[in-house]
Amino acid sequence: MTEVIPDEFWQGVGQFNLGDYYTCHDTLEALWMDATEPQKTFYQGILQIAVGLYHLSNHNWRGAVILLGEGTNRLGYYQPDYAEINVENLIAESRELLIALQGAGAENVGEFAESIKNTGTYLLNGQSLSVPKIAKIL
Repeated sequence: MTEVIPDEFWQGVGQFNLGDYYTCHDTLEALWMDATEPQKTFYQGILQIAVGLYHLSNHNWRGAVILLGEGTNRLGYYQPDYAEINVENLIAESRELLIALQGAGAENVGEFAESIKNTGTYLLNGQSLSVPKIAKIL
């Protein structure tokens, strides 16, 4: 699909990829509020993943789990790519993080979040994985 995506969206993508999830939320929420379908749901899915990552950084396990799940589900329609974004990859990376976070459990969210903060990675089945990033399609 070819959609006209505003510059503010790319600004939000940059904020997301830098780990500035709170600012990303603010940037994309302004777009989401004024958007129409199909972009509205696309923005909302990315917003929810960003907010999930923000909750994780604040050791809010429940908020992180709920929003990572909702965001990835909402983006399913846009696979494999949409608006020059590799949606399939973003969903896969976000679901891997969700599985690892669920496995760690609420009681270990602080240690899990601090590992990500310090290294940018986490473990899933013995494999070191990076936090989700939004990538353009090649």
